[in-house]
Amino acid sequence: MISKAAARILEELLALPTAPFAERYVMAHVESFCAARRGVTVKTDPAGNLLVRVKKGNTKVRRPVCLTAHLDHPGFIADKMIGKGKLRAIWRGGVRAEYFVGSGVRFFVDGKWRKGRIKSVTKKGTGKAAGVETAVIEISGSIPRGAVGMWDCPEPAIRNGKIYARACDDLAGVAAMLCCIDRLSRSAVAAEGYFLFTRAEEVGFIGALAACRHKTIPANSFVVAVETSSELPSARMGDGPILRVGDKASIFNPAVTEHCREVADSLVGKKRGAKSGFTYQRKLMDGGTCESTAYCELGYEATGVCLALGNYHNMDTKRKRIGSEYVDAGDFASLVEWFVALCNPTNKYEGGNEKLKKRLKKLDQEYSSLLRGTKDGSGI
Repeated sequence: MISKAAARILEELLALPTAPFAERYVMAHVESFCAARRGVTVKTDPAGNLLVRVKKGNTKVRRPVCLTAHLDHPGFIADKMIGKGKLRAIWRGGVRAEYFVGSGVRFFVDGKWRKGRIKSVTKKGTGKAAGVETAVIEISGSIPRGAVGMWDCPEPAIRNGKIYARACDDLAGVAAMLCCIDRLSRSAVAAEGYFLFTRAEEVGFIGALAACRHKTIPANSFVVAVETSSELPSARMGDGPILRVGDKASIFNPAVTEHCREVADSLVGKKRGAKSGFTYQRKLMDGGTCESTAYCELGYEATGVCLALGNYHNMDTKRKRIGSEYVDAGDFASLVEWFVALCNPTNKYEGGNEKLKKRLKKLDQEYSSLLRGTKDGSGI
């Protein structure tokens, strides 16, 4: 279902520490990964976002795709030791306050994880809307200021058709983009696409907003942002990656969404006489707001795709405790196939929906005479 190469990419990436504004380990991995592959270039914008370009062959693509994913996940930043074995850490991200006290955490120091447990928290806001601001953590030794902390979940693993990790959101999206880059770099087929890796999404799309401000995204490209989003009754794991028509805040660009649907439909059919195994869904994922809304509002032609996610932001709501996030391995494999196809020059995006326009024009031409000739409403 998932190739050995993809499994290796997933396990290496998902093991890395990350938090909003502290994505340095993931950024370094992405840069090293891309530098080792042909036809791949990497640029860093003034905000620290990474823009990767893959260009294979001489084909000129007028409107290339720009796939985007964010590099962070809700996490801790070590502030200072406030006593022997007591660390104060800053929290960044969206996890309900009741999940903190008593939960295990780990901080990445000198290439190794150091484990601790949360004893108390301070909150900002009031009532049920109050979120955690800082945490006091019991931990052995001294943790340096700026060390990245995450929930103490097991190392990433692929088992029973699922991918488990401390942070699938959005490192699974990042991994899918790296798998696509790897596939394109090794292929002899022409391809062109951009891959934007953004920072600090978990505190309000900060990296994406900066990428728009700095015009990091090529002006002629269309944008497809990838996320992992809580599984819904109408959008289940195992039914394929999800083409998002919108989120809680907005509806995305219809023409780009339709283009992605057409590319997906081309993958669904038979391949070399056998079923391709590719599946996808088209849904409104309105549980929250994603970067696609920001891109659309700031003038880009954008849509979104996502993987259905279990234990969103590590909140195991059934057991009422912190747990590993997880996504379906088959959904992930289909997402990579989709990305590769979007970078194929034969799948052209020209803007607008020409097929729909032609269909509407044909209908108008076929039946407009009846409107003119049947003023009495008889239809004859």
